Amino acid sequence: MNNREITLGHSPDPDDAFMFYALAADKIETDGLSFKHIIEDIETLNRRAINAELDVTAVSIHAYAYVLDQYALLTSGASMGDGYGPLLISREPMGVEELRRTTIAVPGMMTTAYLALRLFLGEANTVVVPFDKIMDAVEAGAVGAGLLIHEGQLTYAKRGFHKIADLGEWWKSETGLPLPLGGNAIKKSLGPELIAKVSDLLRESIQFGLDHREPAVRHSMKYGRGMEESLTDEFVGMYVNDYTIDYGERGRQAVRLLLDRAHQAGVIPNPVELEFA
Repeated sequence: MNNREITLGHSPDPDDAFMFYALAADKIETDGLSFKHIIEDIETLNRRAINAELDVTAVSIHAYAYVLDQYALLTSGASMGDGYGPLLISREPMGVEELRRTTIAVPGMMTTAYLALRLFLGEANTVVVPFDKIMDAVEAGAVGAGLLIHEGQLTYAKRGFHKIADLGEWWKSETGLPLPLGGNAIKKSLGPELIAKVSDLLRESIQFGLDHREPAVRHSMKYGRGMEESLTDEFVGMYVNDYTIDYGERGRQAVRLLLDRAHQAGVIPNPVELEFA
């Protein structure tokens, strides 16, 4: 197994950077494995997963429904919003009925944010805008509302936007469960031995970040698009938590329920049988 390169896709945001800090900065022993970090926005990674291009990749839980034949979910690496999540925002205060009549900028049709929006609103009039340009589109009046992921969830108020709804808050009030937004998926074709090895290393990397929080947060700051350290730390704290080390029974239940409801609502075509590596 010596000198094997593993392609590892993750998104350019602080929580992913925090999770993979130990691997990116050579802080842990990898026993002959090397990791090639491929950093792209989550919707691009979702599309690449559909084409089975990467060995390991961050993937939206929504997109996971389309890659089951090629990938299994790793038990570590979950991004869960426990009572918080993607945010719907607008320039002026807006109610849900008005939201149904307006155009909403979304960060991608394969994102879990889009899936949660569909479960919340039913049919929605949406247009895809890169996640880091959504506030600009709302500000310019190009769209009536925006669906924010990543650090926009913490910075929207400073730019004068109004919150219409927090989809993680809504999901928890509906189900009592956290909203599973993303996870790490691994190619089944790597085989059981290599999957186990990579799984252990990714969990170790997440634990290293939690145990060495200050340098890991500083490393993450360059992916925060101008967030200062305290805000980066707050954002990391939202999405790197106990669920990230392991989904646990509650986390697994949340993923199952989300995908079941997505199928019942006709957002995904087939029922999903979860498979954890």
